Amino acid sequence: MEVDVLKRVPVREQEPSVRAKNFEEVCLGYNKEEAMAEATRCLKCKKPQCQTGCPVNIDIPSFIREIEEGKMEDAYRVISMYSALPAICGRVCPQESQCEAKCIRGIKGEPVSIGKLERFAADWARENGIRPEPPQERKGKKVAVIGSGPAGLTCAGDLAKAGYDVTIFEALHEAGGVLVYGIPEFRLPKQTVVAAEIENVKALGVKIETNVVIGKSTTIEELLAEEGFDAVFVGSGAGLPKFMGIPGENANGVFSANEFLTRNNLMKAFKEEYDTPIFRGKKVAVVGGGNVAMDAARTALRLGAEVHIVYRRGESELPARVEEVHHAKEEGIIFNLLTNPKEILVDENGWVRGMKCVEMTLGEPDASGRRKPVEKADSEFELELDTVIMSLGTSPNPLISSTTKGLEINGHKCIVAEEETGKTSKEAVYAGGDAVTGAATVILAMGAGKAAARGIDGFLSNQA
Repeated sequence: MEVDVLKRVPVREQEPSVRAKNFEEVCLGYNKEEAMAEATRCLKCKKPQCQTGCPVNIDIPSFIREIEEGKMEDAYRVISMYSALPAICGRVCPQESQCEAKCIRGIKGEPVSIGKLERFAADWARENGIRPEPPQERKGKKVAVIGSGPAGLTCAGDLAKAGYDVTIFEALHEAGGVLVYGIPEFRLPKQTVVAAEIENVKALGVKIETNVVIGKSTTIEELLAEEGFDAVFVGSGAGLPKFMGIPGENANGVFSANEFLTRNNLMKAFKEEYDTPIFRGKKVAVVGGGNVAMDAARTALRLGAEVHIVYRRGESELPARVEEVHHAKEEGIIFNLLTNPKEILVDENGWVRGMKCVEMTLGEPDASGRRKPVEKADSEFELELDTVIMSLGTSPNPLISSTTKGLEINGHKCIVAEEETGKTSKEAVYAGGDAVTGAATVILAMGAGKAAARGIDGFLSNQA
């Protein structure tokens, strides 16, 4: 296969007009020939900058070299030394702003497609029955992990590899956290990818108990004092949605993105054979510009709606991945940028009938460094709608912090923890991911899970 070293090997995708009507995966990934060809573009730098851009510090040049040589199992083994969820990361991580952003090949051409190569190696391993190997030695100490999202799975996997007896406690009926309730099937297939990655974590010896709500079913104090756990990691995520506080937000037809996506993803509302109720709007506005907003908009589109993204800044300020914005546009999502909602309009029966909006301009930078949106005078207009989905971010549920004495939280209701170790103000309790930072990316949560695993290992080793 001929390769232009300055350009990536193209990745096959479903056609936009076809995929906009189904929930099958959009990106089809590389086959073996394509992956090996793309791997030849790696410059094999002596000081690989790509690795410094990876929050879990994967030895990227090594696994790419193995792919180039056709040693796919070896490539997977290299990745799995660092990551418990490579098939997931290869699909949803923002590589363009992390490892690929630092790729030297990208200075005079397109960076190596690191994410797609990671996905290929992980998919190849799954399809060929390759599993991670459990540790040979056990340390005789127990660790409880709260939450089975990316932070919890990563922390649990790393601790299991180190020889600890690990149990994950998950509040929902299915493990995976945001991977199963938040990210749609067309971006991250649940049975073929997420379930297989979770089984790989379990293969390391990790036990998972579902339907356990920490703070109600049991408490952190009880885990430590009565159930024999030597340490606890809190990776409970940030699942409490935020709203704007504008008139009409309590109308029928207004949802949080969390509820809308959970009904579709975890509870399979998009499948006719499932009884999960979902309101299928005909004209939908999604307020927000992040990855969750794109997921909600593209899901509503697949359920048959005309969909608008309403965002108060411009396109260059959209926090969503460029790839997700590109896919949304290809599929027919309408972008109402520099637009801010002022009121949700309600009919006589209490249902959404539209949204009053105002046009915006960008002024001076605010505290975040982004230019602050400013209302244009006399620019009000109405969007005719029957559904509004609010995607304005999330914060941690306060249940755990409110039922755990001595656990410090900040003004955003996030648990305060050391970045390098995950150590909290409470002895033997560590935390990481969205429960500490607020809503962020899968890979950053995984990085926090790894850091906490190191912190817990250090703490328990010193107790030996």
